[in-house]
Amino acid sequence: MPGGLSGARVQITVTKEQHISEPRINDRIRVPEVRLVGPNGEQVGIVRVEDALRLAAEADLDLVEVAPMARPPVAKLMDFGKYKYETAMKAREARKNQVNTVIKEIKLRPKIDAHDYGTKKGHVERFLKGGDKVKVTIMFRGREQSRPELGFRLLQRLAEDVADLGFVESTPRQDGRNMVMVIGPAKKKTAVRQEKKRDAEARAAADHARDEPTETDLTTQSESAVETDAAVENDTADVIETTEANDDGATDAETTEAETSSTTEA
Repeated sequence: MPGGLSGARVQITVTKEQHISEPRINDRIRVPEVRLVGPNGEQVGIVRVEDALRLAAEADLDLVEVAPMARPPVAKLMDFGKYKYETAMKAREARKNQVNTVIKEIKLRPKIDAHDYGTKKGHVERFLKGGDKVKVTIMFRGREQSRPELGFRLLQRLAEDVADLGFVESTPRQDGRNMVMVIGPAKKKTAVRQEKKRDAEARAAADHARDEPTETDLTTQSESAVETDAAVENDTADVIETTEANDDGATDAETTEAETSSTTEA
């Protein structure tokens, strides 16, 4: 090749403009004019970007480019910090309310005994009450593979036993040595969460009401306090009367002693 470039590779790097996740604000807006929207959503019209920045500064707000692909771009006057906070809170609330689909699995044998069947059925009921799907698998071994009707009847029996809590979402089907059926919950997981939240709030309210004294309790406490005060007053009066009686007795003794002394002297 000419120029001595035989065997050499020329690497061409193509740089793509990175996507900016946050909108452009204030001085980062590099267009001559924008379609301005006021802080309350009112349409101001097409203005020069310098005028829009001046209006934002006068209102102590930010100029935020909300529709950069429009012609001209749309910019709005707003508090950008508050806007970011509210957006983050909305995203957090959306993630909190997001429901993840969970499939629980229960494995059975075609010749399962009654006790083990009851235990497995209890697990299925608990999963369905929690709003989760349940995958029920019948495992065949050896000669059991020639009797698939045993597994089919067992799955039908289980579906009928939990019909109040769920429904058959996927009918029984043979999958190699196994037979599989999926049961969906009658109540969605969001409904189950809301019910649990309401029950918790009701229990908390009941506990709070039980801890607070009622009007009858307050009346009883007031009457008991009045009776206690009356009893204390009666005891005090008895003590005073006893003291006065003792004083009277001492006076009588002194009088008797004085009379006896006078008689002796006479």
